[in-house]
Amino acid sequence: MPRINQLLLLLSLLIVSACKNAKSVGNVSPEVTKQGYQGQPKSPVVPTKDKAIQRQWKGNWVFNDSTTFFTNDFDGARLNGVADDGNDHYTIWITAENTPINVSPWYAFKVWTENPREITVKLTYQDSRSRYYPKVSADGIHFKTLDSTLFKPINLGEGDFGIKAAPEMVELQLKIDKEPIWVSAQELYPSTRVKRWIDSLAIKPFVSTIEIGKSKEGRAMDLLAIKADSTKKKAVFIISMQHPPEVTGFLAMKSFIETIANNSELSKRFRASHTLFAVPLMNPDGVDNGHWRHNMGGIDLNRDWQNFNQPETQNVRDFLIQKEKEGYTFVFGADFHSTWDDIYYPLDTTVTGQKGKIVFDWIKNIGNRLPQKKTNVKASDQLDPTMVSRTYFYVNHKMPAIVFELGDNTPRPFLKEKGKVAAEELMQLLLDQ
Repeated sequence: MPRINQLLLLLSLLIVSACKNAKSVGNVSPEVTKQGYQGQPKSPVVPTKDKAIQRQWKGNWVFNDSTTFFTNDFDGARLNGVADDGNDHYTIWITAENTPINVSPWYAFKVWTENPREITVKLTYQDSRSRYYPKVSADGIHFKTLDSTLFKPINLGEGDFGIKAAPEMVELQLKIDKEPIWVSAQELYPSTRVKRWIDSLAIKPFVSTIEIGKSKEGRAMDLLAIKADSTKKKAVFIISMQHPPEVTGFLAMKSFIETIANNSELSKRFRASHTLFAVPLMNPDGVDNGHWRHNMGGIDLNRDWQNFNQPETQNVRDFLIQKEKEGYTFVFGADFHSTWDDIYYPLDTTVTGQKGKIVFDWIKNIGNRLPQKKTNVKASDQLDPTMVSRTYFYVNHKMPAIVFELGDNTPRPFLKEKGKVAAEELMQLLLDQ
């Protein structure tokens, strides 16, 4: 055997041996993270003082002798420009609120015409590719995925995950008439819709809502409290939508909260001894303004849990401190997000010890009940800096915590089921402690 081949063989054997003998991370064996989406690299420390943003112009684009219309004049919209290329073909331009930015190219617009017909719309982006598969709606509430026969990717990417795997542009075939249709990267959940959902839960006698502060642009930050006995001081804390396009995380969180508020015997027992506090919409300004990632201060909120330069993180920090002064002990925290595929980001038990083991027990129990979908785990052993919510929750408030990520394209019925199962398994684990 030539010497070069012998060296390659030896290297391969050493790698296999290392994998077999590797220590488990956070009670999860190395095999857990060998398949599927492997997660993002370690987040860099970034400044969180205000940065300028480019406000989106809001209005209508009018074509074909004032018979065809595009608009971004609604909450959650993102449409920065439209060009009529002729022959019922239109090019749309989507830009971010500022840069540099995590590439989450959100778009949402309405289109209609006085002359019903089929048009082609090409989506193009500023320094990005086409991450989100389009959803369409006739009312802005009920969305469905665009039929694949009406979707054409242009300049396909490489790989299975990440922005490099996405097509550079896409073309959509849309049937339009006098009634507007909504076209959006994900389902629309602007602040008014989230508030209606919160208020619908608050009709239950054990559910209440309070405003814990204002966002950068003056929108209310609403907190949901679910508790049956005000004398019990164990609490779970939940947040969602720090990043505007991350709707799948919100949907799983929505199911999670609805399960804790339902009439099952498990939920009733849990509410008798624990309180759930939740901020379902951490970034109302970013959501309503159709941002890719940031708040109106131009900052990624999930990098501001150490310096607290933004009002949204300040509001949550102040609430947690106040509740601890009132005698509450936070026993679990979760921050719901979205990414390329389902993945968990807990803190490693090498830094949390026995206190953090409940997070891995929870992950295991969820997986046992939902074996049909593999979910990877990427644990962190870094407690400094505390710039992300999960780490801040643990370091400053001693609560075992996790970033709970759902895939952009995870089927919606499964999102609902996963949120339900996650709530049931957490309630049981906390009751068993």
